[in-house]
Amino acid sequence: MFYDTHAHLNAEQFKDNLEEIVKEAYASGVTYINVVGFNRQTNFLAQEIAAKYDNLYPTAGLHPNDVNDFTEEDLVTLEEYVKKEVTVGIGECGLDYYWYKDNKDKQKAFFIAQIELARKYKKPLVIHVRDAFQDTYDIIETEMKKGAFTGVMHCFSGSPEMALRFLNLGLYISLGGPVTFKNAVAPKEVAKIVPLDKLLIETDCPYLAPHPHRGKQNKPSYLPLIAQSIAEIKGISVEEVAKHTTLNAKRLFLQQF
Repeated sequence: MFYDTHAHLNAEQFKDNLEEIVKEAYASGVTYINVVGFNRQTNFLAQEIAAKYDNLYPTAGLHPNDVNDFTEEDLVTLEEYVKKEVTVGIGECGLDYYWYKDNKDKQKAFFIAQIELARKYKKPLVIHVRDAFQDTYDIIETEMKKGAFTGVMHCFSGSPEMALRFLNLGLYISLGGPVTFKNAVAPKEVAKIVPLDKLLIETDCPYLAPHPHRGKQNKPSYLPLIAQSIAEIKGISVEEVAKHTTLNAKRLFLQQF
């Protein structure tokens, strides 16, 4: 069985065929799915969707790309979601300097606020980072000194060296569709070096569909393709990748084992 730790089943692309998408996932062996929220609407929908299906779990977060729209009230609302037992993670949150570079201070403030929630409620962070690896690392390292928390570097796109630095902070590394791309060197190198007990997998659907579906709409039923690529890179069976990544996800998000 597989655990898709990061799926946006709350995206507009799935509003007309969600039932079919979930059934396809189950039929493909994808038994567990995190429905990831990142703003007001998607946080609400993640809760609503996860309540309808077995083994679907909501997260709630405030994404850096939407930070210009957020206020302190959004943090209050977020905490109400985080308090709920059904909410298994905080995020997608983090830093993203690709689209906006003029709001770095606000991005950092909202990221740190969500780290504080992770520490307070002992729930893992789902961390997004794009063009901001050093600042993300510096914030996490500094915050770790104030009290422990855990989380995952979602759809990790950095170097193997940076992956090791995040691993040394106790975080998990999650890999998605790019690890299957023929020209994607860094994700393959990261897959080689991440220990099996710190590895997660995800689709990040409807984005980043794996080969041979690259450029098309992604969905959770494609997760085994990602596991297969990682298995080939590591020289192990896909069953071993499935076993370890599912156990890791249950340990991190469901606090099992």
